[in-house]
Amino acid sequence: MSTQFDAPFIAIEGPIGVGKTSLATRIAEKFNYYLLKEIVDENPFLTKFYEDNEEWSFQTEMFFLCNRFKQLEDTYNHYLAKDLPVISDYHIFKNNLFAKQTLVNHHFDKYNRIYNILTDDLPKPNLIVHLHASLPTLLDRIKLRGRSMEQTMDPNYLKQLSDDYQQFMKDHQRVYPDIPILTFNGDEMDFVHNDHDFQRIIDQIDHALTKRQSFF
Repeated sequence: MSTQFDAPFIAIEGPIGVGKTSLATRIAEKFNYYLLKEIVDENPFLTKFYEDNEEWSFQTEMFFLCNRFKQLEDTYNHYLAKDLPVISDYHIFKNNLFAKQTLVNHHFDKYNRIYNILTDDLPKPNLIVHLHASLPTLLDRIKLRGRSMEQTMDPNYLKQLSDDYQQFMKDHQRVYPDIPILTFNGDEMDFVHNDHDFQRIIDQIDHALTKRQSFF
């Protein structure tokens, strides 16, 4: 599988509850992009994971890895390879971020070997939108959307995840300097209900994509 393609492939990233799916949906509707949404509710281990991270982390992460691999493979074959644009509310590189936080060392070693094999030739986004917000904002949004499996989540886990995302984005920019990252503060912007805030994001996406195309 080739990872080179001309069509925009935008990935929205950030911690749980920050608004990735909401933003990806609005962008997909505005630009008529194919919307790739991560599978969450179908993971049979997720509720148990939130109740006992250590016991159920490996099963949870492996389910996500295999399903996201299949989704991205299909997305490349049916859309990107045909130069059809895609907006996603995740990308598979987040899997290692979660796995490093939740898996014990011997489980992570096994997981990481499988991860590297599966993701070696998967398509990478050519633009990343990184959303972040304070812990109170994330907790409020998680409570508001009302997923029962998330209500028992340890706030310390969510706080560490947010911090890990910040560091991960810095590391990713160093490893892949050709993939621009746009960062937005979810405490200061309401891109769901405020059209002005949403348009600010759209303007920066337009600029980043235009700048990227000028290099080809």
